[in-house]
Amino acid sequence: MFGDTLAFSGFAVDDPGRAREFYTGVLGLRVSQDGDLLMLHLAGGRDIVVYPKPDHVPATFTVLNFPVPDVDRAVDELTARGVRFERYPGLPQDERGIMRGNGPTIAWFTDPAGNIFSVIERVDEPG
Repeated sequence: MFGDTLAFSGFAVDDPGRAREFYTGVLGLRVSQDGDLLMLHLAGGRDIVVYPKPDHVPATFTVLNFPVPDVDRAVDELTARGVRFERYPGLPQDERGIMRGNGPTIAWFTDPAGNIFSVIERVDEPG
């Protein structure tokens, strides 16, 4: 039924203005806005809707992953821009918050609304 539908994802924030500032200024994303509704324009023609929700409670899971060729470099660049990386009890993360050897190399951070994002090792598909 939905095999040919151009689906998209979305998540909420408590302050669209502050979120837009972070997405454009810190992450370098292209963002359009219609009132309080944001649209993140990601590589590959993928768009994500970000909508305001005054009583927003962030999810306890990763809502957006950014595949990168070098997680260490991405962590360094984002840290220099003021991003703090999350540490989770029980996960084998180094002092910078990077987890290695337990699946793909990954590090987590949050947006101003507390939504969890990651930089994750890009695994190119064979072929």
